[in-house]
Amino acid sequence: MIDLRRLHVLRAVAHYGTVTAAARALHVTPSAASQQIRQLARELGVDLLEPQGRGVRLTPAAESLLAHADAIQTRWDRAELELRAERGAPSGVLRLTGFPVAVTVLLAPLAVRLGERHPRLSVRITEAGVPESFDRLFEGDTDLAVVEVTPHNPPMSDARFDQRPLLDDPYDLVVPEGHRLAGRGPTDLAEAAREPWIAPLPESPCRPHVMSACGAAGFTPDIVHHALDWNVTAHLVAAGLGVALVPRLARLGPDLPLSRVRCTGNPHRKFVTCTRSGAEARPAVAAALAELRELASSAVI
Repeated sequence: MIDLRRLHVLRAVAHYGTVTAAARALHVTPSAASQQIRQLARELGVDLLEPQGRGVRLTPAAESLLAHADAIQTRWDRAELELRAERGAPSGVLRLTGFPVAVTVLLAPLAVRLGERHPRLSVRITEAGVPESFDRLFEGDTDLAVVEVTPHNPPMSDARFDQRPLLDDPYDLVVPEGHRLAGRGPTDLAEAAREPWIAPLPESPCRPHVMSACGAAGFTPDIVHHALDWNVTAHLVAAGLGVALVPRLARLGPDLPLSRVRCTGNPHRKFVTCTRSGAEARPAVAAALAELRELASSAVI
């Protein structure tokens, strides 16, 4: 019999990329994690890890085993859900995770709605970036996450997660009040090609959206300032230091002297909901997903 705990260690090594990172996430020592992998390899009679530089990588046998391990984990989660099935209205604790805009615009109103409609349900919200949200799902520390689609996310086909489209959040060109483009109707982004630009930091998941939108409009932006927070970006724009692309759902200070200009070409970012595979059958999660879809339908104007 294969010990499911050893399979989970192997899954963690694949998810986090190294034995050390997997051990940290599992709250064990690296030597203990390595021992679990070696024991699993002996039980199966195959090598699961092989040297790569100063680290290790999964062997083809390990990659093959992972597909079965993910399926086993999903079936086990579903079995637990059936054994602990909640009767009647959603109840218990529901843990939600999302990045700042998702928390502000979607998860906070969701918690209020669920509290009003399901008094036996206790909602807990944790703000987290996209990579951390997937880690928390993988570790079982959250039940439902709203994440932004980025090139670094697990693919939609990843059997460990159930990812479903939620909404598209368009980007607006934000310019100082009195700017020649202020107050315009839908505008070709190319009209801002010669402006100084304020852009997200290079490591931000929003940076590729800005660069891609400008590239599609036929230019590379002259980036003179970088910001992490959308309100910092807005203050820089309001001071007349440049223009920026800002998501429509980003809540900016209402008294800032700036103007949002809608763009032709529909530059946007995508939000998806994500649960562990099988968890969407839990009544509390199903109720939250239904409410989220309703909130999302009216979130973007």
